[in-house]
Amino acid sequence: MTLQGNIVDIINKRIYKGEITFENGKILTIQEKDHNVNHYILPGFIDAHIHIESSMLVPSEFARIAVKHGTVATVSDPHEIANVLGVAGVEFMIENGKQVPFKFNFGAPSCVPATNFESAGATIDSEGIKTLLENPDVKYLAEMMNYPGVLFDDDEVMKKIAWAKHFNKPVDGHAPSVRGNDISKYINAGISTDHECFTYDEALEKLQKGMKILIREGSAAKNFDALIDLLPEHFENMMLCSDDKHPDDLLVGHINQLCARAVSKGIDVFKVLQVACINPVNHYNLDVGLLNVGDEADFIVVEDLKAFKTLQTYINGELVFDDGQSLISTVPFKILNNFNCNKKEVSDFIVPSSAKQIRVIEALEGQLVTNEILEASRIQKGNLVSNINKDILKMTVVNRYENQKPAIAFIKNFGLKEGAIASSVGHDSHNIIAVGVSDEAICKAVNLIIENNGGICAISNSDEIIVPLPVAGIMSDKDGATIGKQYAELDKMAKTFGSKLYAPYMTLSFMALLVIPSLKLSDKGLFNGTDFKFTSLEL
Repeated sequence: MTLQGNIVDIINKRIYKGEITFENGKILTIQEKDHNVNHYILPGFIDAHIHIESSMLVPSEFARIAVKHGTVATVSDPHEIANVLGVAGVEFMIENGKQVPFKFNFGAPSCVPATNFESAGATIDSEGIKTLLENPDVKYLAEMMNYPGVLFDDDEVMKKIAWAKHFNKPVDGHAPSVRGNDISKYINAGISTDHECFTYDEALEKLQKGMKILIREGSAAKNFDALIDLLPEHFENMMLCSDDKHPDDLLVGHINQLCARAVSKGIDVFKVLQVACINPVNHYNLDVGLLNVGDEADFIVVEDLKAFKTLQTYINGELVFDDGQSLISTVPFKILNNFNCNKKEVSDFIVPSSAKQIRVIEALEGQLVTNEILEASRIQKGNLVSNINKDILKMTVVNRYENQKPAIAFIKNFGLKEGAIASSVGHDSHNIIAVGVSDEAICKAVNLIIENNGGICAISNSDEIIVPLPVAGIMSDKDGATIGKQYAELDKMAKTFGSKLYAPYMTLSFMALLVIPSLKLSDKGLFNGTDFKFTSLEL
């Protein structure tokens, strides 16, 4: 088969009229040839760090949408499903991804559970990591979130890193706000990347010390604007990623959007494309073609090098997206889950107190980090309750793997004036997490999640909506267009309740992520992520 267009040679920084010949999944020839075709042919985009589960789609459904935006491959950490189902969850992701023509590159989740301060559904120890890394389908040791374990030479943590070195596979990092001597030790342990930089200076220090830095722009965490000015000088050591991408956002765009934003800032298009297409292949040793003779025929056709509107996507020479239509078919799969708790009573969420002040989690727009603030408590009939006027709402995390008393905290910036929202997507252990204006509303929302064995929901006195997530309680068994529409409706409902957050459900899902400072809530209690220990709600 032959294809004509303006060939984009990223490494040699040239564009020329040419023709590509490919057969049996490989590129046979690339020749300069005059023609009247105006579109551009370039290597496909790669998301260098994403949790596929965050799209609420199984891998095969994720692929059907991603190819519309010119994405041909992902570097995917399956630790969300691993925290629910262990190694069996990782194997599910690999096998489901293999059913479609898309290049998923899964890692071995290094932190299952993420910490010992929460209840997960499974554990993967260093021997489990060894078993996974032996599998050629597992390309790397996924993000080492337990950076205190690295800094304090935890035996299990160091064994996991040692196995990655043994199999000559990269180790991904996760070290938000870690600087100075601590980040030097973290890097020297063998950790090669970080996608958790929130500031220019933090990313620059890590680059200067030899790390590869990923510019993350997801549905909740958005660091593009803070880091993009590093790209012109450091393009050889940077990549682009989503980390977490909700289904409605994925329907709109992917890595192509970040390329368009970077080019619109006047950054050299060849540098942008090296970051988006080339660097992940080289760093992770991916089996993805880079538009060279002999490579696998993985490439895309785009309308121009400004908006990067995708016209066609080829993977292993197969046309998987054309004329606005994904050509990847839906595939059947077996549903796996791990949900084992009973419905709750309103009394389970009551917190007797006489405290005048409480610690409050301050959620921040577009960030995974939170602040710890002190606020006056609101007490009714001897119990702590939400203060709607001051936007200090009660929040809970409920263990979904066994029957335990719900953990309670208070959070600012969700803005709800009525009802409650809840989700069984609660990074990283995926217990049930909810926030609401009253104990009754919170209880109702939590029970709706339990009745459905997972999902995301919104409830008020007069209405309720749930998007069921039967696959591990974090993914849908429906197609991408359906789940994207359902999620958008749910998101809209949360905003009619008063939330001003861009992605309230995505933000909610990270309020139990203990490995990112400052104040978070696990099913076991309020947690100080800076000191890495539990703390009290009441002062």
